[in-house]
Amino acid sequence: MGVLKVIEILSSSDVSWEEATRKGVAEAAKTLKHIRSAYVQEQSAVVNDEGKVTHYRVNLKLTFEIK
Repeated sequence: MGVLKVIEILSSSDVSWEEATRKGVAEAAKTLKHIRSAYVQEQSAVVNDEGKVTHYRVNLKLTFEIK
């Protein structure tokens, strides 16, 4: 195993926390190679005036290998 680095990113979705996580990892993978894991550090949701959830947000820590 080589040297690993951890970065923190934020991602959101109007469908679910799972989709927000997938979108965050997919977007990061466009520029980061060798992603090893994604840790969901925090979850939050935006609620509208009618009491409905409109957006799901995740704070992710991504670990990737530096080669």
